[in-house]
Amino acid sequence: MGDFYQNGVVTTLHNLSHSSVEHLEEELLGFQKSRPMSLVLPSLYSELQTDALGTIVDELTRVPYLNEIVVGLDRASQSEYEHALQYFSKLPQCHRVLWNEGPRLQAIDKLLEKHGLAPAELGKGRNVWYCLGYVLASGKSEAVALHDCDIKTYTRELLARLIYPVANPNFNYEFCKGYYARVADGKMNGRVTRLLVTPLLRALKKVCGYSEFLEFLDSFRYPLAGEFSFRLDVISDIRIPSDWGLEVGVLSEMKRNYSTNRICQVDIADNYDHKHQILSPEDASKGLSKMSTDISKALFRKLATNGEIFSNEKFRTIKATYYRIALDFIETYANDASINGLSFDRHAEEQTVELFAQNVMSAGSHFLDNPMDTPFIPSWNRVISAIPDIGEQLLDAVEADHKQYFK
Repeated sequence: MGDFYQNGVVTTLHNLSHSSVEHLEEELLGFQKSRPMSLVLPSLYSELQTDALGTIVDELTRVPYLNEIVVGLDRASQSEYEHALQYFSKLPQCHRVLWNEGPRLQAIDKLLEKHGLAPAELGKGRNVWYCLGYVLASGKSEAVALHDCDIKTYTRELLARLIYPVANPNFNYEFCKGYYARVADGKMNGRVTRLLVTPLLRALKKVCGYSEFLEFLDSFRYPLAGEFSFRLDVISDIRIPSDWGLEVGVLSEMKRNYSTNRICQVDIADNYDHKHQILSPEDASKGLSKMSTDISKALFRKLATNGEIFSNEKFRTIKATYYRIALDFIETYANDASINGLSFDRHAEEQTVELFAQNVMSAGSHFLDNPMDTPFIPSWNRVISAIPDIGEQLLDAVEADHKQYFK
């Protein structure tokens, strides 16, 4: 049972009464008339082999209010794309699968590359960006939700609660972030949020002083949640980061473009579990090690655009402050785990903090060495300005792929 406490500068919508999913869906069906709704699912082909995505698709077949489902399919051959079309064909809603490795979408990517507008890095950010471009071009929706395809504890209530704040015409929210508890198998998960993001934000506030941006980020209960929803007009101006800084980057863009009273967070699940990334202490280009570096760089870049001046000495101070605060949080989490009967590996938690502290410093060094680094993919407004018919080209490419295998 959530509480009604409002923390920080962002409105929190709690789950106080556990209203039935049928009641929520009945309301959403009413909203559909003035605010049609879409869902974006960024997916790796490998996720089609998992029970998690099978459960998600089964749950979505029972969702009555969606006008459109857009699946972004990464790392798929032609035969795997054909399998994906069959896999998602059970969805009763209008749906399309973007075959990102297909020749038609690759041709669009080459066109964008000629104009210096193509995403530079493969990954979730690129996938999401193309999906959002498709949603913008299709014009089938006014409210859009996005969530990952590896959620093991998925129910259709998660989607209903996620999209409700931006679908309700009586609300003025442009963007909504989902949050949830991360407890599974008798232990706490969510290591990057618990052991990196929260203590690093507190350290930055202590070292850099008051910042509206830091207060904004620190208001989110789960800033790294991959589940969020937004009004259609958000897509045009938002710049999507191409690396693991996606979630922090999206929040940064929302802070830049909108007043905080147009942004909220909502409790979407009593518990949540998904595929866990490896820590990868031996390889900084993988797993949580890379994620922690990318997130740290995203925070430093945003603070720099707000006028913060960084140096090697300042980054050493930030690292030392972060390390002390993170160790104090470990004590807090250990006590929280104990009173809730959860197992807690203090040694593993401290090893994780030690790795993250190294990566905070590495991210700072990278920032100083690469002051012109631009990891953001251009906004769709900029792309449309350069190539006015890019939306039609994207729609035609996806439709041609679809029709080729559904003759």
